Amino acid sequence: MEVRASTKYLRISPKKMRRVVDAIRGMSVSEAFDYLNFMPQKATHFISKTLQSAVANAEHDFSLEQDNLVIKSIVVDQGPMLKRWRPRAFGRAAPIRKRSSHISVILEQIEEGKSVVSRKEKLKEPAIGPVAKEKRAPAKVEEKDKDVSKKKREQRAKKIFDIRRKGKKRSKQHLDKVRRKGKKGGLATVFRRKSI
Repeated sequence: MEVRASTKYLRISPKKMRRVVDAIRGMSVSEAFDYLNFMPQKATHFISKTLQSAVANAEHDFSLEQDNLVIKSIVVDQGPMLKRWRPRAFGRAAPIRKRSSHISVILEQIEEGKSVVSRKEKLKEPAIGPVAKEKRAPAKVEEKDKDVSKKKREQRAKKIFDIRRKGKKRSKQHLDKVRRKGKKGGLATVFRRKSI
């Protein structure tokens, strides 16, 4: 059973909304409300209002309880943008984009026998899959291979450096820099200048 609710033309940018939405996606509704109460973002107000609307729809239309609901999907889309102008220096003008967003929530009833995985349990589980549960031994790299790879890296770095020096002006500039470093650096160039 799916229950929907949406709010449109909210005066907040979708980027700011998505930060909060991504945090509560897949949670149970009661857990999501707890998270939203303690998050400092402005977007939490709009999201909690929309969630409350979805829960009210579920209770009124399908007589479902709040404890048995999970956020199946929650999506934030971009709404129309208000374009304004701001004066800048030298008679110029810079655009101001006042973005708006639409939010839509789909709640789902938890089936009997299935339990919702809380956020803490999700974080504990490895993200790779069933193979990750078995502790894999770290791959042993022999010392010979390490030496070979190190030599290759050094050779590659040397090649790149040589290629950069091959340009006509580039090589001269580089050599001048090296000579200056050998001397007194910036001071040598200052005292070399002819006074008029």
